[in-house]
Amino acid sequence: MRPFFSQLAQCLVTGNDSIGEVVRRIDKLGAGIALLIDGERRLLATITDGDVRRAMLAGVSFDEPVSRLLDYKHFSAHQQPISQPMSVNDEQLLAIMRSEDVQHIPLTDEDGRVVDVALLRNLVGDAATNIGAVVMAGGFGTRLRPFTEATPKPMLQVGDKPLLERTINKLRDAGITEVNISTHYLPDKIVDHFGSGGEFGVNLKYLQEEQPLGTAGALGLLGRPEQTTLVINGDILTNIDFRAMAEFHRSHGAALTMAVRLYDVDVPYGVVDCVDVRVTKLREKPRFRFLVNAGIYLIEPVAWDFINEGEHLDMTQMIDRMIAGGGNVVSFPIREYWLDVGQPGDYERAQRDMADGSIEP
Repeated sequence: MRPFFSQLAQCLVTGNDSIGEVVRRIDKLGAGIALLIDGERRLLATITDGDVRRAMLAGVSFDEPVSRLLDYKHFSAHQQPISQPMSVNDEQLLAIMRSEDVQHIPLTDEDGRVVDVALLRNLVGDAATNIGAVVMAGGFGTRLRPFTEATPKPMLQVGDKPLLERTINKLRDAGITEVNISTHYLPDKIVDHFGSGGEFGVNLKYLQEEQPLGTAGALGLLGRPEQTTLVINGDILTNIDFRAMAEFHRSHGAALTMAVRLYDVDVPYGVVDCVDVRVTKLREKPRFRFLVNAGIYLIEPVAWDFINEGEHLDMTQMIDRMIAGGGNVVSFPIREYWLDVGQPGDYERAQRDMADGSIEP
């Protein structure tokens, strides 16, 4: 019997397990999946990282039982679990994974009990992904002065290395090795540190903005690519799983996927709802929850149809154009660590979080 997944027992969950426990296991095991089973170890459903994030968008609490996630399976391309008998060979498994666009297939015995999980990475290796990247590093960092008087904001030290180096390391570890960096303010500081990128395991090119072009306008310097492109602001510190985001993007057939964060606003007053002069409702010190732009995007080549060369264009403006044009724009909620290092207080927090282990080294 070929061993695919040595930690199968930790991958199995029951309906009594909480969503939070399932998330913990998915993250710890790194397989991107948990298997919901009955008392006889028969497969009921597969729970993926994407299922969890879709439930997040619906406001589902991680304290709820994992069975709650099944309510959102109809958003998935695979509402019923794809499984195979243990007798299936590797070539057949690989063909099914590619045709169904899945990363894992549970394997069962003749009684339908789960006995293993086939992982795509074990069949083909942890190959580089067909995704390029653009890191937006041209801003002046005005709000971070005096730290940025002689240093571009993405080159500020967080722990023992620049913020931008941490981003490039994350891209490399996700298999993204073709990286462009857009520069404007103090570009030599960036180029001198990274060079061609060889020492950091990536191939770097630079997009020099002679005049600031905005977060989307700078993409016009790249030219229309042939592959999906990940775009990330240069002042983002995050543990986001880029591979999970790419799988989510593909599964939804998105033209653009925007990473979003849940953001709560507590109003310290009683909120009054009115219709004309008539009071209809009072809410004492309510909390409002919003999804906010996290500055990370996956973009298909069609997006370049909405960028005019040399035009100053922010990403929000380009996304508005895509939506107006009927493009499929989806949101990917971040549940990992994320921080926009845009102000002195944020920079100080980044140093504290690095020191206490909240950020991956």
